[in-house]
Amino acid sequence: MSDLPAPATPSDDPSTPPRRAIRSFVRRGGRLGTGQQRALETLGPRFVLPYTGAPADWSAVFGREAPRILEIGFGMGQATAAIAAARPEVDFIGAEVHEAGVGSLLKFIGEQELTNLRIVPHDAVEVLRHMVAPASLAGVHIFFPDPWHKARHHKRRLIQPPFIAELVTRLAPGAVLHCATDWQPYAEQMLEVLSAEPALQNTAAGYAPRPDYRPLTRFEQRGLRLGHGVWDLVFTRRG
Repeated sequence: MSDLPAPATPSDDPSTPPRRAIRSFVRRGGRLGTGQQRALETLGPRFVLPYTGAPADWSAVFGREAPRILEIGFGMGQATAAIAAARPEVDFIGAEVHEAGVGSLLKFIGEQELTNLRIVPHDAVEVLRHMVAPASLAGVHIFFPDPWHKARHHKRRLIQPPFIAELVTRLAPGAVLHCATDWQPYAEQMLEVLSAEPALQNTAAGYAPRPDYRPLTRFEQRGLRLGHGVWDLVFTRRG
């Protein structure tokens, strides 16, 4: 299927331009805050890794052997920092394309003196595909990915069968895939796609209770006060 974000592919006809990859994200502009800019300058050299297109030696990067969890699209990073602070025995890799989000998470890293977080400012699909070795992750977090509300944009949703089939190859047996969304139609699609992947097993009879380690964001708290739903899906990699 062509829904999986992938590099553009050339055509047999040299006069035909390469097919553009379907992206699950949109690069946004915007000004960096002073604190974000300062964090990028002072903490970026230590905590930000450039995309290399080759498997990373994560044990050398973190300076230890520990379970590793990849978070795909951490937004402004508040929840990511809170999870990393609560689980110091785990190393976290955050993939995010928006510079303001990277700067924001770096700011949290500095304020909370976190050492178990690294950031790759690149398309998470390519990070997963090229920088993460097979069966090496203890988990993947995908919290509130863009739901792409319009029907004609559903093909841009990240949670699609080809992507999940590739993602599970990077999970170790017993590893956890945790997704969350506040858009019910996307939650239904997530449940259908994840349930259909033979390498995954649902930890609940449908949607899961929110695990204690995932903090409520301010946006989520506001939505809950307004009566909006949030759906968590927690699956494990079969042995």
